This record gives sequence, C-alpha cells and structure tokens, in this order.
Amino acid sequence: MEASSLPAALELVSGGGAGLSPEKRAVLGSSLLLLQRDYRFERVWFWGCIQGVCGAYYIAEGLGPDRAAPRSRLYSLNCVEWSLLPPVTEEMVTQAGWLKGRFQGDPSFEYEYTERNAEDAERLFEDGKEPIIKEEARLVATIEQIDRAVGIIPRGAFVKTPLGSVSENRNFEGLSLTEAKRLSSYFHFTEPVNLKNKTLLEKADLDPSTDFLDSLEHDIPQEAKLQTQLQMGKWCEVWKQEVPKLLFCFSSELCSPF
Repeated sequence: MEASSLPAALELVSGGGAGLSPEKRAVLGSSLLLLQRDYRFERVWFWGCIQGVCGAYYIAEGLGPDRAAPRSRLYSLNCVEWSLLPPVTEEMVTQAGWLKGRFQGDPSFEYEYTERNAEDAERLFEDGKEPIIKEEARLVATIEQIDRAVGIIPRGAFVKTPLGSVSENRNFEGLSLTEAKRLSSYFHFTEPVNLKNKTLLEKADLDPSTDFLDSLEHDIPQEAKLQTQLQMGKWCEVWKQEVPKLLFCFSSELCSPF
C-alpha cells in the first residue's frame, strides 16, 4: 500500500476481516511519510502486519528509482520507531522453512531446530556446531517467501525502460472489466522464472515494456482465484490457496495495487 493512499487502501481491505485500529492508522499515516524523508526513499509501501505471541511486526518497504530492484525492508513494533531488516539470503529462506509455530514478537528471540530429517541434520552440522536462527532472520525470510508467492501487480501498471529499469506507468488508468477477469492480466512482481524458459516464438506476441514478468495464468498448480466485485469501478480481488489469508486488491480509483 502506498503511504500517501494508506487510509483509503486500508478501508477497502478491511472488508476481508483484517485491519488496523484507528489509532494505528493515524500513527502509520504520518510515520511512513517521516520514514520516506529520513531514509530518502522515492516511495514507501506499507507491506502489512505479522502477528506474534507477544506483539506484532509492522512491515514497510522502501523503494528507489528502479521499482524492480531489491527493496529495503523495515519493521516496527509500535508503528513509530523503524529498524532495517538485513538482506535476505537463500540460506535464511531454507532455514526458516524448517521452523514451525508462531512468531514470538521479539526480534532477538533465538530458535532451535527440533524437527529435522537426516539430510537436514547433516547440512546443519557441517561446521561442527548447531546453528541458531534469530527471529529477525526468520521474519525477513518469511516476507521474501510471501512476496514470491503473492506479490502481484496488474498488467500495465509498471513499464520497463530500454535501459532495464522499471517504473510506474503514468498512463495506466486501471484494467477494463474484461481484462480484470483474466489471470493473464496479473503478474508476479518478482524475478521472472517462466519467462526465461519461453521460446522466441512464444515471446513474439509479448510487449517487452509491459510483459517482462511471470503471469499468474502459468502458475503450476493453478492456485490463484479471481473474484471481480460487482462494483467493478472500484476494486477487484485476487487470492491464492497457497497463502489463503493474503489478498491482492486492485483499485481503479487509486490506480495502484495494495
């Protein structure tokens, strides 16, 4: 969600049963703008909230000129004070996949690996001692996994320049009713995988300025579900069974995904 349009975006997604208190909304509205100024980001997105046993993590992402470049991720426990998360690595993602249970709400909390098979145990003990993963590392790995699975944008919202950088399409005014009902109109906003495997014949019909990401229609298995609201002039919803509680909404009024 864009920091500038946060109140309207939160209002639209609150119908799904998830939302923030009026106090949190008010604090976030000003806090994210200060965050953008202090860190000199071009844009700041409110990523969402991960609830823990003893507290919640409020996540924000800072963007530079290239919107497809790795983003700076920050978390806050009170929506006022923000801390940078370390860059994610594949090792973090792998280790976080071995952990089960809820977050504790304490970034310094250390997890121990209680359940693992023989192959995982051998990999863990290569250096002779058992590694420990902190909740901060698990947090950034979880955010990365969720972004890969359900980080979605509508087709045409972003364009790729001949130099390779990605920016918002200032001429984008939303999807038509027909386009909004097709999964091919939505892309994963992550490094493309399927696109690199396409043949030259399959790429012939693609527009390199807009079709530079993987489409949801090629997901295997086909897990994405699309619901077009009756008020098509306002928003539509996309969600995946893989992460059922995470919902992608697109508003033609805001002309941006949130």
